[in-house]
Order: sequence, then structure tokens, then C-alpha cells
Amino acid sequence: MPDLSYETRYLQLHAGPVAGVDEAGRGPLAGPVVAAAVVLDPDCIPEGINDSKALTAAKRARLCEELLACAKVGVGIASVEEIDRLNILWATMLAMTRAVEALGFPPAFVLVDGNRCPKWHHRSEAVVSGDALCLSIAAASIVAKHRRDCMMVELDAQFPGYGWASNKGYGGKAHQEALRRLGPTPHHRRSFAPVAQAHLDFGPIAAA
Repeated sequence: MPDLSYETRYLQLHAGPVAGVDEAGRGPLAGPVVAAAVVLDPDCIPEGINDSKALTAAKRARLCEELLACAKVGVGIASVEEIDRLNILWATMLAMTRAVEALGFPPAFVLVDGNRCPKWHHRSEAVVSGDALCLSIAAASIVAKHRRDCMMVELDAQFPGYGWASNKGYGGKAHQEALRRLGPTPHHRRSFAPVAQAHLDFGPIAAA
């Protein structure tokens, strides 16, 4: 289970708030990439925080609500257009940067899930598998995942047939079959190969 070891270490070194950052949505064929930054209040930490992938949707929803009530939370989004223009790696870095900016104050240190940090001015460290090791990163993974899932449910209502309410834009068999049958939407990532092929098959993508 993740704990506060990393946060405690950097709090002692830098004497200021330590934020954890994670993202959701690097792999899907559709939808934005969403990042969250979380600074936990040591006197008000919701019970059950863990890597979002280890939690049910209901638990993520509950924990996200509790985190918004008692932690400092910032959310950053990179759009499909930005993903296609920058590529998914740099769009993810952009979403993470926006998430930290959305906190409304500069953290003394930032812990980032993964193997690299954005190009920013913050003191920071990338933590591989950070969502399983570091409590604030795990909290950020919950917020990012829940926020993005909610976005995909809303988009599913606007663009039915692709199964986004259940697959959240990931390219499973049913989604790819729908993409071949219905063609891409404005929310599909044209820089991703299955969408690019569908774009060629169906011609220009209609506006939203």
C-alpha cells in the first residue's frame, strides 16, 4: 500500500507543501488526457487511498469526493487536438503542468508518477510505480481517473455506439469495430493508428 514516506522526506528537506501528480488516459483512442495534483492534509487523509487501478469505480468516486473536501487538488486537461499536435507524451506533460498550476500555489516539491517529469521550474522527482508507493500520487491517480471517466460517460451520451461509458475510450475489440463501422468522431485521436486508418476510410472528420 502507498504511504507518506516520500512526502515526509521532501517535506523535511524543503519545508513546504509536497504535491503528488498522476494522469489518466494516455492509452485510449478517444478523449482527453487528464492529470491531477494533490497535496494531502496529514490531519485529514481519507481511508482507503490506493492506486486507482486497484479500486472499484464506486470507491474511486467516494475517495475523489473526500479528497476534494479535505485536500488541495488541481486538475489539468490536454485536449485531443493537443494530443494530436504534441504527441501523447508531451500532451501528458502539459496536463500535469496545468494540474500543478491549478493548485493555486507553488508546491515546494512535486512527486510525479512515472519515469520523467515535465519541463518546469518545480523541484520534482519521478517515481516509477509511484501510484503504488506514494500516497499523494495514489490520491492524484484517483482524482484523475474519476474525472476522466466522468468525461467519457458524458461524451458517450453525445456520441453513442462506441461504448465510451464502459470502455472509457480504450481501444478494445468493440470500440475498434465501432470505429470501423461508424468512423471517427471529433473526440478520437487522429494521431493513433486505428483512428488514422478510419479517417482514411471515412474521409474528413465532422465537427462536433
